[in-house]
Amino acid sequence: METGSESRYWYGASEEDRRRRAVEVLQAFRVYRAAEVAMRRRTRESMSMGENELLVLRYLIKAAGQQRQVSPSELTRYLGVSTASTTAIVDRLEKTGHVTRVPHPTDRRSIHIVATAASDEEVRATLGAMHARMMAAVVDMTPEESAAVIACLGRLQDAVDQVDPHPVDADAAH
Repeated sequence: METGSESRYWYGASEEDRRRRAVEVLQAFRVYRAAEVAMRRRTRESMSMGENELLVLRYLIKAAGQQRQVSPSELTRYLGVSTASTTAIVDRLEKTGHVTRVPHPTDRRSIHIVATAASDEEVRATLGAMHARMMAAVVDMTPEESAAVIACLGRLQDAVDQVDPHPVDADAAH
C-alpha cells in the first residue's frame, strides 16, 4: 500500500506542495517589495523630496547618460500627471538646486530640464551603495537561476498588468 509521500515520489509534487511553494514565493516577493518601498521612503526623506521629485531626478540622470534632452512634456507623460503638476515639481527641484531649465538649442520657445551635477552626485551617493548591495546579491546567480527569476517576474508582471481597475459587473451590464 502506497502512502501519500510514496505516490509523490513517482508522480511529482502534490497540489498541496505546489501551492505551498507558490505561497512562499509570493510571500518572498511581498517582503522584498515592502523592503523596497521602505528604502525608497528613506531615500526620499534623506533627500527631502517627494516620490515624483525623486522619479524626475532619476529619469533625468538616466537620460543624461544616454545623451538625451528631456522636455517638460516628456516628464509629464512619464509621470502621468498634469502639466501644472510637472511645472510645480520642476519649480521645486529648481529652487533646491537639483535641476536647471536650459534653452532648446534650435527652438527659442522650448526648454529642456537637466539634473545638476550636484544632484547627480547626491543621487549616486544616496543610491550607489544600495545598488552595489543589490548587484552583489544577484551577480553570482547561475544562468538557470537568472532565467527562472526573470521568467517568474515576467509572469507576475503579466498577472498584475491584467488587473482591470473597473471590472464590469455582470448584473449591471444587463
